[in-house]
Amino acid sequence: MAFTPRGGSRGGFGGDRGGRGGARGGARGGRGGGRGGFGGDRGGRGGARGGGRGGPRGGARGGRGGARGGGGFGAKGGQKVIIEPHRHAGVFIARGKEDLLVTKNLTPGEAVYGEKRISVETSAATSGAAALDGNVPAVTKTEYRVWNPFRSKLAAGILGGMEDIYMKPGSKVLYIGAASGTSVSHVADIVGPTGTVFAVEFSHRSGRDLINMATHRTNVIPIIEDARHPLKYRMLVSMVDCIFADVAQPDQARIVGLNAHLFLKTGGGVVISIKASCIDSTAAPEAVFAREVVKLREERIKPKEQLTLEPFERDHAMVAGIYTRSTA
Repeated sequence: MAFTPRGGSRGGFGGDRGGRGGARGGARGGRGGGRGGFGGDRGGRGGARGGGRGGPRGGARGGRGGARGGGGFGAKGGQKVIIEPHRHAGVFIARGKEDLLVTKNLTPGEAVYGEKRISVETSAATSGAAALDGNVPAVTKTEYRVWNPFRSKLAAGILGGMEDIYMKPGSKVLYIGAASGTSVSHVADIVGPTGTVFAVEFSHRSGRDLINMATHRTNVIPIIEDARHPLKYRMLVSMVDCIFADVAQPDQARIVGLNAHLFLKTGGGVVISIKASCIDSTAAPEAVFAREVVKLREERIKPKEQLTLEPFERDHAMVAGIYTRSTA
């Protein structure tokens, strides 16, 4: 009994407006109707706005979502992307609305860490008997994985303009400090099925993710061991063409030297990512990098170039060099 007089008086108070609001609110749906009942003019306007705008906008959005979902590979403008080879063999650039660093996916259809994938159709040139045979597909799809420089020091170094990364299709690479395998998966793409990546990681937690990634990429050999003791895994690693190190330890140069003396070919490449704060947090980064270069020379690694990873990583440097067995 309490609400009947209140509703009645309110209906009488704004009768005309409430009626209009209700009528227009009907076009909008339940919400519009409720608003129309409470406040006449506002309900009316809300109803008209909801009816006019809600329909077309929802429809357009649905259409757009469908188109985007249809691509399914994450990068926008699927057909408009052009893949160009980078000057480093095994690395590619996807030219589109925005240029992206990519590697050819060794296991198409699978992402390692949720990265975007780009699928590009290439028309296979068939001639002679092959052209007459209907079983030969006219179009082949090649899948590429986007390489994020904010998550990979090596990608940051390549985009920074490294002269040489010392790894190419068919290379054998010793990767020290593999973590969960984010960058290792892209190195595996670069060296391809004919190459091998020996991925050394000390942390068992990260090592589990590394092993899971290696189950799909058969050219990755995960080694859960301390890189300070390379003799412990000497039976697993062959002579390699390149060592990449990202261990962020104070004795990083010594660790790289120990592994280089055991496993690196004469004239092989060394690429090392140096984090200044992990070596000496009190000194200036430039002084830390200079000291590390001197230590590398003592390990018979002749530095060829040094560059900062500044846009992507703070107080990091990438040093690349050549290993020589003799000091001469």
